[in-house]
Amino acid sequence: MTTTTTPELVHGSFTIERTYPVPVERVWAAHADDEQRAHWFGAEESFDVDEASHDFRPGGLAVEDGQWHGGPRSRYVARYSDLVENERIVHTYDMWVDHAYLSTSLVTTTFEAVEGGTRLTYTEQGVYAGGQEDLDGREAGCAGILDQLGAYLAR
Repeated sequence: MTTTTTPELVHGSFTIERTYPVPVERVWAAHADDEQRAHWFGAEESFDVDEASHDFRPGGLAVEDGQWHGGPRSRYVARYSDLVENERIVHTYDMWVDHAYLSTSLVTTTFEAVEGGTRLTYTEQGVYAGGQEDLDGREAGCAGILDQLGAYLAR
């Protein structure tokens, strides 16, 4: 059996809300449809993707592996647990940087029709190997991804 040594582990959670001026069905499709998801999730010009897959169904896996230009390798592996169309997504995901364990997270994303569009609520609970700094960075990174979703939906 192989074990790894990680720095201080921190448990934490955060919630991010965004309201998008489009119907719930449009926001859901941006998550469910592979082609649409590729336009906003991890769509960074400074990241070269070596492996990407997205099996959007209960038990399905999503993988994104690649390298930041001039920076570290990153590997994201998610498993979908619960999908209720146009209502919620529950998934877990693990992350590694340069082959070192970074985190494990449980995420619930909910979709709610509100006046003028859709309220998306993203709640993440996790264990982060980089201490409080990693937890804070993860919240900022997730907020940025949801902003990328908003820019995609505004097109």
